[in-house]
Amino acid sequence: MDLPTPQSISTSLKLAAGTGRRVAFKTLGCRLNQYETDALATQFDKAGYEIVDFNEQADVVVVNTCTVTNQSDQKSRNLINQAVRKNKGALVVVTGCMVDNYKEQLENESKITYVVDNARKGNIRQLVDAHFQGEIIHPSAINGDVFQYQAVDKSLHTRSAIKIQDGCDNYCTFCIIPSVRGRAVSRPLPQIVENVKQTLENGFKEIVITGVNIGRYKWEKYSFEDVIERILDIPGDFRVRISSLEPDGFSDRFYDLFNHPKLAPHLHLCLQSGSDKVLLRMRRMYDLNRFSSIIDRFRKIQPDFNFTSDLIVGFPGETEKDFQASLAALTEFGFSHVHTFKYSVRKGTRAERMENQIPEKVKTERSAIVRNLSEKNQRDYYKSFLGKEQRVLIEKINSEGFATGYGEHYIPFKIKADGLTRNSFQKVIAIGLDGEGDNLKILGKSQ
Repeated sequence: MDLPTPQSISTSLKLAAGTGRRVAFKTLGCRLNQYETDALATQFDKAGYEIVDFNEQADVVVVNTCTVTNQSDQKSRNLINQAVRKNKGALVVVTGCMVDNYKEQLENESKITYVVDNARKGNIRQLVDAHFQGEIIHPSAINGDVFQYQAVDKSLHTRSAIKIQDGCDNYCTFCIIPSVRGRAVSRPLPQIVENVKQTLENGFKEIVITGVNIGRYKWEKYSFEDVIERILDIPGDFRVRISSLEPDGFSDRFYDLFNHPKLAPHLHLCLQSGSDKVLLRMRRMYDLNRFSSIIDRFRKIQPDFNFTSDLIVGFPGETEKDFQASLAALTEFGFSHVHTFKYSVRKGTRAERMENQIPEKVKTERSAIVRNLSEKNQRDYYKSFLGKEQRVLIEKINSEGFATGYGEHYIPFKIKADGLTRNSFQKVIAIGLDGEGDNLKILGKSQ
């Protein structure tokens, strides 16, 4: 009798674990959350589960929540209810930051099968496997590890994130993230390098460095700059992008790294306010002068360097003068996109107890003004690229014969898809603009 090959054993185990069951995912919030969902999808795929769209019927539904604002809580709650309503009898797993904020409340809801905190998020597939095999394990019985995710293979996105850090020690007065993500911890550098290599072997052409406060990375003697440098030294034709970054923590060496052709000339640098008085009440670790000096230094090296940012409007005590200072800063810095948040009271933060809370009507009005200015800045920035060449990573090809993707400056392009393939680099000349607001793209012509 022929002995089974290692490949046949692997296939048998894969089918036994997933047994053809269907799993759907829905993610809210930051790029870190998105990465962790992709890593979970990879685990389920390798175990034999079929990954389906959230709107399709599934045997397992995983909702990866966000709790950064009250609106995030409401969106997360709506998605949980939707998952339960559309998938009768399915296992509903709720995870993410809302769990760490409202764990006891969520555990008391019978419609949710498992409530899994961030530290144990990476164990969800094992919990689900055990459940289908008749073994019910409470998530708290499993040791947590925020870095246990393997390299992404089955991704819900074209690019893949690389998690290098988790948690935050800054304790800004408005922010609940240190409470739900915990204190800052950094992933060992050898693990990061290996994870990047495996991700590239899985076919990804762009990786995004992510975490909660990545500029504060510190493992043994290694800093954030050391991590980026080691990744850039890995052989291959790929692009490295840095996700949301606080304007503190990194050193002078950081600027020099952007001379490397693999490192994309774009940063999402978090401003939050253009008023020093507000920044001080927020307990941010910089003032406007420090922020401005960072922008200036980068643009002396690369005049078209792209900055995007976050801005909070309606922080307690924000006067009209403070708000006008923010508008002036947005105009000066020329961000190509501003993610605008209306200040949202988070229980347990110091800002919750501050006087002079701003009326919701005022916050809404200020938010609309910022969005209008942001759209103008975006259009002006995109126009500056007309006639210039970009190296675009093709992400989607639609049924109308157009391809879309992003250039190295993180500008979205729309190109005729003739001869183009998904997940490939293409040199493109910017020839015009298409669309408005969030749908604005640069029309490109392939070279």
